[in-house]
Amino acid sequence: MRDFAMDAPIAVTLGDPSGVGPDIVIAIHGDHRADLPPFFVIGDPDVLASRARRLGRELAIAMIHNPAEAHDVPAGALPVLPLVNRQSDAPGKTDPANAAGTIEAIDRATALVLEGSAAAVVTGPIDKKALYDAGFHHPGHTEYLAHLCQLRLGRPFTPVMLLTGPDLSCVPVTIHIPIADVPAQLTAELIETTCRIVAADYSARLGIARPRLAIAGLNPHAGEKGAIGTEDETVIRPAVARLRAAGIDAVGPLPADTMFHPEARARYDVAVCMYHDQALIPAKTLAFDQTVNATLGLPIIRTSPDHGTAADIAGSGDARPDSFLAAIRLAGRMAEIGTGAGSAATANA
Repeated sequence: MRDFAMDAPIAVTLGDPSGVGPDIVIAIHGDHRADLPPFFVIGDPDVLASRARRLGRELAIAMIHNPAEAHDVPAGALPVLPLVNRQSDAPGKTDPANAAGTIEAIDRATALVLEGSAAAVVTGPIDKKALYDAGFHHPGHTEYLAHLCQLRLGRPFTPVMLLTGPDLSCVPVTIHIPIADVPAQLTAELIETTCRIVAADYSARLGIARPRLAIAGLNPHAGEKGAIGTEDETVIRPAVARLRAAGIDAVGPLPADTMFHPEARARYDVAVCMYHDQALIPAKTLAFDQTVNATLGLPIIRTSPDHGTAADIAGSGDARPDSFLAAIRLAGRMAEIGTGAGSAATANA
């Protein structure tokens, strides 16, 4: 295994067991373990063993009681911290009975990172419908992580979604809301808060001391000075001016249709977009299998693959591990640069 400057291993959750999370973790362990930072899995060992048999793969599992034991497992064995809430292996068939284990894995991974026993968490994709059917009340994975951090540390956090790949990094200011609601939800304060978090975590966790932020406009041609909508002039431009006055290298609003060609991308480190698809379409178009979803603004390091559960191919052996691999590598790099609890706390103060 390559030498990583990390005392604590990374916690990996499998996500919903009906999806490809178990498939990918098994494949990664078998084919790429030597090139990755140390990690352990929080999951049901029986699900992993069953899925490995379905895939026709050899899998040696080493049960651990705490993350520190992951460093001492036999060569070739996958360290697994077992769940209290057991799960069933039924690829492609979501089952609300599995939700307790899925949530337990997220809870325990977050707690272990907050206490310093784990360096970061890499989360497998979840099925929100299955969680909702079991009584889960949070909008999604990211919001739940922010809730757990707030419970533990006693103050709120503003999570920021970063989609980052080899050629482009994008942040959406508004995320999972209807397009019709974007103009009303988009405020100068929200843009400023998002950009401050991006700048702080890029410095503390990604090693870019003064990241260059390109701020997209909302309307076509960034509004053409008010001719095509007023939000670019009344909301976005004042936010950018205040960010620049605070010493953040931000430019905009820029026409979104000219921000993503190679020459334009060379001029910034991260594109800050006004809504979900404005950010995710270019990010996933350029590198669908290598893009990572990283959550900024939290007192923990969290990354995840940019794909969903892909339950239709679970157990088939067809799932590609590229994004999950990139997520583990990015989590390791962020942990090596610095655990950075202060960066998110400062940005959220």
